[in-house]
Amino acid sequence: MSTRIKVLVVDDSAVVRQVLSEVLNGDAGIEVIAVAPDPIFAQEKMKKQWPDVLVLDVEMPRMDGITFLRQIMAERPTPVVICSSISQKGSETAMQALAAGAVGVVPKPGIGNRRTALQDAAADLIRAVKTAAHANVRNLKVGSAAPPAAAMPRLGADVILPAASQAMAQTTERIVAIGTSTGGTQALEAVLTALPRVSPGIVIVQHMPEKFTASFAARLDTLCRIEVREAQNGDRVMPGRALIAPGGRHMLLKRNGSQYHVEVVDGPVVNRHRPSVDVLFRSVAKFAGRNALGVIMTGMGDDGARGLKEMHDAGAATVAQDEASCVVYGMPKEAVKLGGVDRSASLQAIPAEIMKYA
Repeated sequence: MSTRIKVLVVDDSAVVRQVLSEVLNGDAGIEVIAVAPDPIFAQEKMKKQWPDVLVLDVEMPRMDGITFLRQIMAERPTPVVICSSISQKGSETAMQALAAGAVGVVPKPGIGNRRTALQDAAADLIRAVKTAAHANVRNLKVGSAAPPAAAMPRLGADVILPAASQAMAQTTERIVAIGTSTGGTQALEAVLTALPRVSPGIVIVQHMPEKFTASFAARLDTLCRIEVREAQNGDRVMPGRALIAPGGRHMLLKRNGSQYHVEVVDGPVVNRHRPSVDVLFRSVAKFAGRNALGVIMTGMGDDGARGLKEMHDAGAATVAQDEASCVVYGMPKEAVKLGGVDRSASLQAIPAEIMKYA
């Protein structure tokens, strides 16, 4: 029996359908079972054979991709990867797709030699489809994840920041560091909207590319009682504020006297990501130590697992999202395996864990 991931491609361009099919079928673990020029045709195909993953364009005749996505998630939740040129700018359309339940958003080149450009983006698309196939659809109620990073060398946090030498002395300034990836946009919304206005200062790495994080933070800011913003270099970490690392750059915690602030820096990818959870967590271990809480949530891979262990060893409290509530139980699982987790908690219980540090 075949274990290949069954994919349905929906795009109104015949060239795009052909190239995406070639790219996906070129991977031994993926099989394109059907293509369709719009959601209406796709529905007919899906009556005959339901895909494991849907690769979906946004702008199409008769029904747009966002409307179709919402319909699928309401009727039969299925992992969906948006592949569209309209998502290239980190626009509100991309945020709508993530909020509606897309597991990933892969920008589709819209200029020049499209066939060559699409083939160049093959690694992103293949990784996104494989990540989506591992998603726990029971937890794909409204949210989703960031587009996964392309295949890159595996560098550790050492390339950005040396390992912590000792934990900081205890102070009254407490901070919370959160790391998440696939399924994280949904998870972060659930956690941050549950927090009261008076809550500890929070620093967050959510795996996202450039320009997406600004829109994501702005959306959360309208939904939450706390302030949520994309971090800028030098921003102070303070009660009632959550800072989200900007896509394409690393974020580190620093300390000046009794106050914490963030440093936003360039640098190579770490664990195939920039921003990297390991980089943030290591900086928290070094500059906050026992004054911090580390939370690792839903996500593919192991970014953050080593950093959380460093936080744990520096005296910080550590929590992992439990398997039952994760979209992908990857990052938390690896953190538990390394022995860096004090306790696991459901997504619904994490806000209460955070408020213990208010």
